[in-house]
Amino acid sequence: MSRTRLERVRASVGIASLALQQIEDDLTADDIDVPELAAILRELQEDIDHPGGLFPALAQLVSTAARRAAEFEPYRDGVASRSLHEAAALITDNAGQRMTWAARALEPQGDDT
Repeated sequence: MSRTRLERVRASVGIASLALQQIEDDLTADDIDVPELAAILRELQEDIDHPGGLFPALAQLVSTAARRAAEFEPYRDGVASRSLHEAAALITDNAGQRMTWAARALEPQGDDT
């Protein structure tokens, strides 16, 4: 792997970590209310058919890694690529769906907006 590529990935992960820290700070703010919390949860998990949202983007990244891993294991058993595809599905189907359920539990009417 190119050292430059690894450095770019590290920098990108650092930027993402800072952004996630900002979201965590917003979630712990004293003045957050239920509708705003539910809206933030919805923003993190938009419908997979729509661009945007944290979980769909993360699932896409993991799926890309899975496709690339498959190119390197054509004569092996596919453990790496299969595991990555399963992880992407879990992100979307499990974590994402649970985030949606939590938002609905907090504010069911918010789904109509």
